[in-house]
Amino acid sequence: MRHIKFMTASMLIAAGLSSCNLFGQKGTMKMQSSERTVETKNLLINLGTIHQKGFMFGHHDDPVYGIGWEGDADRSDVKSVCGDYPAVMSFDLGRIELGGDKNLDKVPFDKIRREILAQYARGGMVSLSWHVDNPLTGKDSWDVSDTTVVASVLSGGANHQKFLGWLDKVADFMNSLTTDKGVKVPVLFRPWHEHSGSWFWWGQNLCTATQYKALWKMTYDRMQEKGVNNLLYAYSPGTEPQTVEEYLERYPGNDIIDLVGFDTYQFDRQKYIDQLNKSLTILTEVGKKLGKPIAITETGFETIPDATWWTETLLPVISQYPISYVLVWRNAREKDNHYYAPYPGQVSAPDFVKFYQNSKTLFARDIKKLYD
Repeated sequence: MRHIKFMTASMLIAAGLSSCNLFGQKGTMKMQSSERTVETKNLLINLGTIHQKGFMFGHHDDPVYGIGWEGDADRSDVKSVCGDYPAVMSFDLGRIELGGDKNLDKVPFDKIRREILAQYARGGMVSLSWHVDNPLTGKDSWDVSDTTVVASVLSGGANHQKFLGWLDKVADFMNSLTTDKGVKVPVLFRPWHEHSGSWFWWGQNLCTATQYKALWKMTYDRMQEKGVNNLLYAYSPGTEPQTVEEYLERYPGNDIIDLVGFDTYQFDRQKYIDQLNKSLTILTEVGKKLGKPIAITETGFETIPDATWWTETLLPVISQYPISYVLVWRNAREKDNHYYAPYPGQVSAPDFVKFYQNSKTLFARDIKKLYD
């Protein structure tokens, strides 16, 4: 078992360093929130310093299903391979807006809530995305048949009141994330992601920059109005931006966003390596400019057919940059050949163990002070 030690938030505050971020700037990291819980503020501080020890590894839907199984207690494909849970787990709230009991991948929201509490208990972190249905057409997030959807949910739009109701369902879920001791569990909320592409109804060619920023502000304001004080907010385009200016074209503002990242996947190895380096260089500069922690919010190589992908493709690149975490996508139990983490017997599993053993990779057992 590896043990990683780093300064707690309370130690940083006592040392007068609470306003310093991971790049050494003062007074730029968003720390103003008297409304936020202490645990949430501490998580933000530690996301800004954890790169000094390494980066957290994350996996989407990690404990709820995997290759050949679903719903088993205390099970995880990652844990089955390396003996430890990911330090970061992500889940999706898609379809919560409709009032159902399961999300778009048919995971019960009650199960997601239990797993969020379990991840908090083991010291890890949770990120939540929201593949929200198209409120104008009634189809899914990927329905881009109409370019007026965002306009329709903003103030004065035909679907504004309807969408506020959808946001309220999200707020209710966030407010329900409470431990037996009454602690509200902090989570990183990552809506409106990959907006630099045009495959979601909130994407680049589906709304203006002004409308996109207004969508973010409406989301943030509604959470505030509903007393949601356990959220950090992540801004995560794809890799389309080629400059810092392009990356920030639709940035909602420092008063809203806490962490900046991007999503990218491998299709060609060398192109992936080149894109990672380019996007991480841009992201590092953005982090310095804004005073924000940075992360690779989604990535992966579907089916991981490269036996040494973890240590010879992913690790050599990302270990050069001050990221707080990297997260790979889900291991679908309902689809053939749609998985991004190894499972026992998978060709890259031995290499993943080496990745796990590397001193820079942080898993659940390495993370004990994220909220202190």
